Amino acid sequence: MKKKIGYSLVILSVISIIADLLNLTLPTLRGAFSLGRESSRISDSFGYWFYTLLIFIGVYLILSYKKVAVSPVTLRRIQRFKQIRRGYISLMIILFLGLLASLDQVLVGNKALAVKYDGSWTFPAFVKENYSGENYGREGEDASLPAQYRNLKKQFKSEGSGRVIMPLIPFQPTQDKVDTPVRKLKIGDDGKLYKTNSNQLYNGLASTLYDSDNAASIHIRHKYRKGVYEGVAEGKSVDGKSVYRASYKQGELIENSVTWSGEGELDDFLTAVQEPPHEILYFPAPPNKVNWLGTDSAGNDLAAYLFGGLQINFRAVLIYIPIVYVIGVTVGLAMGYFGGIFDLLVQRLIEILSNIPLLFVLVIVSSSLDEDMRGLGAILFILIAFGWMGMTYLMRTSAYKERERDYVSASRVLGASSWRILFRHILPNTIAILVTLIPFSVSGVIMSLTSLDYLGFGLPVKYASWGTLLKDGLDNLNAPWLVTSSFCCLVTLLVLVTFVGEAVREAFDPKQRTFYK
Repeated sequence: MKKKIGYSLVILSVISIIADLLNLTLPTLRGAFSLGRESSRISDSFGYWFYTLLIFIGVYLILSYKKVAVSPVTLRRIQRFKQIRRGYISLMIILFLGLLASLDQVLVGNKALAVKYDGSWTFPAFVKENYSGENYGREGEDASLPAQYRNLKKQFKSEGSGRVIMPLIPFQPTQDKVDTPVRKLKIGDDGKLYKTNSNQLYNGLASTLYDSDNAASIHIRHKYRKGVYEGVAEGKSVDGKSVYRASYKQGELIENSVTWSGEGELDDFLTAVQEPPHEILYFPAPPNKVNWLGTDSAGNDLAAYLFGGLQINFRAVLIYIPIVYVIGVTVGLAMGYFGGIFDLLVQRLIEILSNIPLLFVLVIVSSSLDEDMRGLGAILFILIAFGWMGMTYLMRTSAYKERERDYVSASRVLGASSWRILFRHILPNTIAILVTLIPFSVSGVIMSLTSLDYLGFGLPVKYASWGTLLKDGLDNLNAPWLVTSSFCCLVTLLVLVTFVGEAVREAFDPKQRTFYK
């Protein structure tokens, strides 16, 4: 396993560096380079330093690898974990979700995966170059602006001049306001207006549209009650000017209520659009044929936003867990092994830090930082600064117990250094504690991020967060799809992690394989 991890780090890091030199942006692997270039406070070369460090770590893991037979106890523990189906299946689901999150812009994004125009192919999602409308034969104002690939796909389809392949969800998780969606209604045999795919009479505003895909191209907007006109109707010309106004009561036109100021005959205007009226789904919009799960109040596609939130959670876990456990395990083992004044001083430091309310610190720091600095790194830095202390006492207790064992005494006699004894002998014998703690630490960091975002002191709006979405849903209770989607995603992920944690704890329980005489 150690050797495989080393080879993986080296190969992925080399691919990332070569891809960046070739101006390519690969899914997930582009992350370190994007972080350095998007933030004014981080060097542009951050990505190269980051991947160079990973190469050195990978080479060290490869060179320091020694083939060691897996102990029968460990094999029995792994087999026991696989037999606990709930935990094993949950782990497979989490790994599958991690694989989906790593696909990044291949699944979710507003850049086309491939565009065929004038006999040649381009791949906008995988290159750093930003293509303009001029590259695809657009003229006028669209020529100088960045290419809008969703619109370009519609234009190519109508013109038959090219082909655009978009990701499965063709929207960015945030800061990509979708077009206001519309839903076509139907007119029944009785002349009344009904909801789509339903025999229920329609109530509310509905409009005939000059362009059925453009909610802004309103022809006439009527208010309906029980499927018939009720109240004031307003009409606009093709260029958006108000030219018509009339009043209705129970489907009947009120006498002398019509006002017409447009060009041509009124009858020609009234019959200009023959399609049934459309319901305009203002934000937050419910699920529709374009936005499968609907939109939030800012106009972001909800499916893309949830995907972005999943990526943020995985990214936070992959950064938080290794750093916290390296610090916590090292300090805890050193406290238990060395004891004395070192143990006493560190205990006092932990007691002081433990009495500082973490939530207040996060709120104060988050409020004082500029939005450019208040990113995922800043939030995780504070969580890491307070998160390593929980496991130190467990590792300290284990080190106290293990240092009196015969194998530790034998190591001292053979001249092994203290740090070698700690990490090559004591640590492997306490691995059961770490393995059982990790799933619950994962749940903790996910809940911390969600809670902060819900309170408004977490990540800025450019980050997709389930906590922010949950707050948006509670502020818009008339849009239940917001709360439902965020709550279901959060609970599902936490339940999966909890199932894995319970299975690991049971599989590594020493009572399962220990017998007392």
